[in-house]
Amino acid sequence: MQPEILTGSEQVCIPNISPVEQRKRLISGVLGLIMGTALLAVLSSTGAVRTWRLALFPLWVGATVGYFQAREKT
Repeated sequence: MQPEILTGSEQVCIPNISPVEQRKRLISGVLGLIMGTALLAVLSSTGAVRTWRLALFPLWVGATVGYFQAREKT
């Protein structure tokens, strides 16, 4: 029996975070998305200056990173 040889198109993903940490990242990602969307709705409805909406960008980036870390198990 010979060992399997992987070609360039095959990838092996070994999770490096536990299921508990995956769940934490998923929850933080979803909550960040919900909070960012709610804050955007508040800022839009109150007529706040557009530059204040830019402050939501780091929140959405953090939520996206948390979601994709949970999804990819990294």
